[in-house]
Amino acid sequence: MPKGIGVVGAGGWGTALAKILADKGERVILWCHSADSFRQIIERKENRTYLPGIVLHGDIEVTQSLDESVAGKFLVICAVPSHAVRVVFSQVAAKIAPETMLLCGTKGLEEGSLKTMGELLVEIFGPDRKNDLAFLSGPTFASEVARQLPAAVTVAAYDEGVAKSIQEIFSTTNFRVYTSPDVIGVQMGGVVKNVIAIAAGISDGLSLGQNARAALITRGLAEMTRLAVRMGADPMTLAGLPGLGDLILTCTGDLSRNRAVGLQIAGGKSLQEITGATRTVAEGIRNTRSLYSLAAQLGLEMPIVEQMYQVLYAAKKPSEAVRDLMQRSLKPETG
Repeated sequence: MPKGIGVVGAGGWGTALAKILADKGERVILWCHSADSFRQIIERKENRTYLPGIVLHGDIEVTQSLDESVAGKFLVICAVPSHAVRVVFSQVAAKIAPETMLLCGTKGLEEGSLKTMGELLVEIFGPDRKNDLAFLSGPTFASEVARQLPAAVTVAAYDEGVAKSIQEIFSTTNFRVYTSPDVIGVQMGGVVKNVIAIAAGISDGLSLGQNARAALITRGLAEMTRLAVRMGADPMTLAGLPGLGDLILTCTGDLSRNRAVGLQIAGGKSLQEITGATRTVAEGIRNTRSLYSLAAQLGLEMPIVEQMYQVLYAAKKPSEAVRDLMQRSLKPETG
């Protein structure tokens, strides 16, 4: 029988999830792509690059062997950036036991194919493994989760039993896990919120005020819901933790990488300067391009996403994007 849990990806989120599980007494092995993170955890019990100041449980095993992190585990967690999922998991799909549950903690679309992480994982593992998949999302900053500050998330799965199993595995006195059957809604909330957060950062960086930020969040929720429902989601999912909850956190929190990108753009930095100065990934940068293409493919109106695409990839001035959003043709709020 498979034993233990493998966490694939030792960024901030993967490290935080490994810590939750190890603190509960689970047997956890964490795969580090980065040699620096591997050494830091081995020598200092701290992932200083991605989760500084957090002491890790001594029982967390770390490895640079991808095979070792997934073979013989009852649960494997995907915590690599969205652009790395295909490359990483295609290498080890055959190593993962048929009884293993697969939890995706990655938020994003695959560039080019525009597949959700769910669609991508079904392609990698085959349709017979679809009921083994689950997806974790919600308003969480990795550092706060690792510090055991209260947080609530949602796990969605095609199989209710899988969702309940993961709910039980992860739930603690400080980490509350809800379940949902809405795999699409839970995934898409986590994609769109990143792009809206860049817009919120630009708004704050331009000192446009709290009224403007509230409007962006609310209209961003409308775009998120419109897209997710077109893809088959329940609109109520987007009013919950994976949608509105995550959107509020990412648009307003000082720890938000995507909001930070927007602040820097408003301050005059180029996208190349921003991405070249950090090792952490702001998924909204890639998500913007993917969502722009997906909206066009589906014939959907997503004006905030469109303007963020123009700012990030077509050298449009942020002030001009604000002007164009405000001067769009007048219409009812709903309908």
